Amino acid sequence: MSLETLLTRDAVVYDLKVSSKKQLMQELAVFAADRCGVNQDTIYDALLERERLGATSVGDGVAIPHARLPDLDHVAGIFIRLVNAIDYDAADEQPVDLVFLLLAPEAANADHLRALAKISRLFRKADFRDNLRGADGPDAMYIMLTETQARAA
Repeated sequence: MSLETLLTRDAVVYDLKVSSKKQLMQELAVFAADRCGVNQDTIYDALLERERLGATSVGDGVAIPHARLPDLDHVAGIFIRLVNAIDYDAADEQPVDLVFLLLAPEAANADHLRALAKISRLFRKADFRDNLRGADGPDAMYIMLTETQARAA
């Protein structure tokens, strides 16, 4: 599964301004509802429930919030670069500014886990994170996300 199948150009949000993790989750739910056709409250509740199990930050300013939803029929992603990093309860205590939301159908266990692993591997690379932070718009970020992942395959 490539990131191109998870992420469309309109699912890359450039320089979102939020001040808290809760506000970020609310914005993620709004964006995801618009793009996936699932109720935003359902998405928000699923994200909060997953966060209660443990913060979905992976370190170095990156978070990969994720949830499985009963009304979703495909695996979908949204990438957001925040204007200002926020406290995310990260294990490394670093604020988060790069966020990749991953949503999957309830029954898509294997696809969900493969996508999570792929995204996590990609964001482990310091130069990749730095390039996303320095990108000059959503189109540049989309190209970085999809082409970098394709070259790594």
